[in-house]
Amino acid sequence: MSNTRLAFIGGGNMARSLVGGLIADGWKPELICVADPDAQQMKRLAAKFPIVTTQDNRVAVEQSDAVVLAVKPQIIAQVARELAQVVSRQRPLIISIAAGIRETALRNWLGEDTAIVRAMPNTPALVQSGATALYANPRVSDDQRNLAESILRAVGLALWVKDESLMDAVTALSGSGPAYFFLFMEALQSAGKQLGLPEETARLLTLQTAFGASKMALESSDDAATLRRRVTSPGGTTERAIEVLQQHDFETIVRQAVEAAAERSRELASEFGKD
Repeated sequence: MSNTRLAFIGGGNMARSLVGGLIADGWKPELICVADPDAQQMKRLAAKFPIVTTQDNRVAVEQSDAVVLAVKPQIIAQVARELAQVVSRQRPLIISIAAGIRETALRNWLGEDTAIVRAMPNTPALVQSGATALYANPRVSDDQRNLAESILRAVGLALWVKDESLMDAVTALSGSGPAYFFLFMEALQSAGKQLGLPEETARLLTLQTAFGASKMALESSDDAATLRRRVTSPGGTTERAIEVLQQHDFETIVRQAVEAAAERSRELASEFGKD
């Protein structure tokens, strides 16, 4: 993979985070090309990384072995159709990070023989702590699977799912998941302020507690339920708080929220994935 030529179509936050992670991981920057119609964005990106930039998507694809489609779902059909001819000629691996867009739609736009990997990274990829699930269509070779995994692994965890339908659940769980944690952190900080803590104290205690809990879970072989029970002493303060959450059916609320996000992912696929 050391000489693999990689193109990004779209130069937004996720593309920038992947470029930064890949370069930090040892990818040769001169083998990375980013295409975006925004000239100022390309100028800023080129100033930050010694990569190739262009405003022409076709030029980027013509020079690449793998292409990351990092554009919004609303415009991916147009972008893909414009690239279909050069993709058919160059036959790169296509990695799409557009939420909700099915492999069948991408194949319809790009060509039936296109090797496609769908990837669902989340925003912590911006700080190299992302979680990404990937799905490959049958045209993706073993070498291409390894390539796709190495690209997404540069910004965090990367794992595969066998059934594309599971990508809606992935989108709902890890794709949207950071916002759920931010909401809980926001509520926790607000509760601390209402109990009399200074705003900055409440903020720092919330952030460090969230970080510490995540670190404990990552480094432990025990599941979250076991870890929760260990810090919930009978008759103690934590038990009283957990009882209140459970009285308000906390688990059901979370499940319903994730199910709603998954349903919206399916709706987006129908809305933006039409041929």
